[in-house]
Amino acid sequence: MDPIQRRRFIRSMATAATATAFCSPARVKAATTETQDNSNRFRISLNAYSFNKPLTAGTTDLFRVLEFCADHGFDAADLTGYYFPGYPEVPPDDYLYRLKRKAHSLGLAISGTGIRNEFAGPDAAKRNAEIVFVKKWIEAAARLGAPVIRIFTGKAIPQGYERKEVEQWITDAISTCTDHAQRHGVILAMQNHNDFVKTADEAISILDIINSEWFGLVLDTGSFVTNEPYQEISKTARFAVNWQVKERLTYKGQTQDMDLQRLFRIVKASPYRGYLPIETLSPGDPFSIVPPFFRKVKNALAEVMADGQK
Repeated sequence: MDPIQRRRFIRSMATAATATAFCSPARVKAATTETQDNSNRFRISLNAYSFNKPLTAGTTDLFRVLEFCADHGFDAADLTGYYFPGYPEVPPDDYLYRLKRKAHSLGLAISGTGIRNEFAGPDAAKRNAEIVFVKKWIEAAARLGAPVIRIFTGKAIPQGYERKEVEQWITDAISTCTDHAQRHGVILAMQNHNDFVKTADEAISILDIINSEWFGLVLDTGSFVTNEPYQEISKTARFAVNWQVKERLTYKGQTQDMDLQRLFRIVKASPYRGYLPIETLSPGDPFSIVPPFFRKVKNALAEVMADGQK
């Protein structure tokens, strides 16, 4: 048995040993009661990708984005790694710590960060380099104080290969990174991005293989476009360790505004409690586009959380 197979076997045995206790009727009842009795623990964050154009152009920076978040009443910011100086290299600690201090001084949390990686390539040496890259950013996330770091699986299945083989490359790489993330106290999370992962079942397959409390899903509400989106979101909500709340979704070639109340009813019914980062992708000035969507999100969330409490 090779090292990866051995590690998977040990992990599966450990999971089996705890599954009975975790899923016992008493534990299920307690977990259900806790969720039902929980007050509104949701907090709204802003994904820095909403400011992609000005951040990429250099007309604003992450410090200004943090000020924007504080000025408009966000609880947190998701500071995407693409906009850190020198990316894809990890920035100096001084920069990370200044961002961390800035957020604290403004009363903001840092709800997460994210990077681009590629684990679906057939070249093993390149995949190993991507693993090193992800590990470096996991350590940076820990220093920044981000509880979650967002990664991808891969762009597509390379020509001449089967999905199961590529999935094994991806899960082997993610498994190694998850172990590293656990050692640094950071949750590793893949984003469903309509690439290698297009459907809920494809996402769940990877999540089940990794099977770690230190690995989960950044549930991108706008990227399930193959099957009915709200059903896909509902199916994967139990795996979410963070979210991306988008303005719109697309299904069967038709784009429509996100039904925020319907979405938040799914979120509320899930085990997740925590930050709900929003991400706007509309063309134009994000300084003007983000605030009205933020208000819609706040109002919809408040209405959903008030249901059943009157």
